[in-house]
Amino acid sequence: MKSLLIPFLAVATTAFAAQPKIEMSPFGSVKGHPADLYQLTNEKGAKVAITNYGGIVTQLLIPDRNGKLGDVVLGYDDVDGYVKKTPYFGALIGRYGNRIAKGQFELDGKKYQLPVNDGPNSLHGGKVGFDKVMWNARPYFSKDGPALELTYLSRDGEQGYPGNLSVTATYTLTNNNELKVAFKATTDKPTVVNLTHHSYFNLAGQGKGDILGHVVTIPADRFTPVDATLIPTGELRPVAGTPFDFRKPHTIGERVTANDAQIKLGPGYDHNWVFRKPVGMLTKQARVVEPKTGRVMEVLSTEPGLQFYSGNFLDGTITGKGGAVYRLRNGFCMEPQHFPDSPNHPKFPSTVLLPGETYKNTIIYRFSTE
Repeated sequence: MKSLLIPFLAVATTAFAAQPKIEMSPFGSVKGHPADLYQLTNEKGAKVAITNYGGIVTQLLIPDRNGKLGDVVLGYDDVDGYVKKTPYFGALIGRYGNRIAKGQFELDGKKYQLPVNDGPNSLHGGKVGFDKVMWNARPYFSKDGPALELTYLSRDGEQGYPGNLSVTATYTLTNNNELKVAFKATTDKPTVVNLTHHSYFNLAGQGKGDILGHVVTIPADRFTPVDATLIPTGELRPVAGTPFDFRKPHTIGERVTANDAQIKLGPGYDHNWVFRKPVGMLTKQARVVEPKTGRVMEVLSTEPGLQFYSGNFLDGTITGKGGAVYRLRNGFCMEPQHFPDSPNHPKFPSTVLLPGETYKNTIIYRFSTE
């Protein structure tokens, strides 16, 4: 089959009514294992490309207010880029999204040590998290649009975590221009699980500069302040009167360099917002508008928290798709999740999964224009 990359990089294409379709092509190899690329096209002509390496969303073509498609996620043109250097562009994250302090937690009286890969802490599942493994892939057409089911068995002791964890992550590009990610997981031994998705978005289009003019709304009245290593202190702090109050719309750039102790730790936004709702209830967690293109992204989730990251560590050392150099705040992340370091904070919503239980988590990125 023809490579998907040639037509998929033609980001000035106009969206049109189309037959939903799924195409597969080679995307390189990792340690001798072939990486495949699956392109899903919905009936409105929107497209997403996903590789079975790390479950990574490599491209996402969404129309602007004039109907022109643009690629709104950062990434690489081939799998080698993701292998050599990536700040988790587009990846599925597990077993535990975000940070665990000192890579340590205790469960049922037993202490566990995880690999430390972010200063003194364990980040996004360790040195070889779910973003760096090959998933089994099954493309199919769902009632909502083309879909890709990815499965992976994380063995007992992998990256220090207990239990054989069987994980399913299903991407659906719905005919309503939503990218839906549905997770399920089961275990044969008590363990901790916190799965999420880690695309870097730029609604003006990847490679089109910074995201400081994007207008963000987050309907949460508390967040979890962090220490110098970005581990939550345990406090649920009101956002009122702080740069973290997005209950009314604000641009990202308005307060991202504010004279605020928590902002300076980022530096910028790299924090978890707290939602008052039952875990498992699907609710809207964020709305982002890019004024020039008119693109709108709403984030819906069943999770109790949302990590909003303003691309603080992008520094111009990464050259991505089409030769684009990714500089400071050229992309942002919205990662629905349980709270960072929850295994060490009994008052946070629990991330413990027991045998006989099924972990479920749904994330929806809904796109429209205004």
